[in-house]
Amino acid sequence: MNQHNFPTPGTFTRARSGELFEEAKTYFPGGVHSPVRAFKSVQGPPIFFQKGEGCHLFDVDNQKFIDFCCSWGPLILGHCHPAVV
Repeated sequence: MNQHNFPTPGTFTRARSGELFEEAKTYFPGGVHSPVRAFKSVQGPPIFFQKGEGCHLFDVDNQKFIDFCCSWGPLILGHCHPAVV
């Protein structure tokens, strides 16, 4: 992992996300509760996020991501902004 904890092509992992995806399949059709079911076409399990802070998301595999979508607008202040929560 690099100094900023952002995954790189050589370090990116979804091991824990894969475990949670298998469990989710017992509760939700296809393992997701979203109309977007593209995971089979992109190879591998979806990423399971455990928290968000500002513009960053952190997954269950302890990797940090920048949330460029921010829920397509509703998260204009970022995740977990003190003025909102």
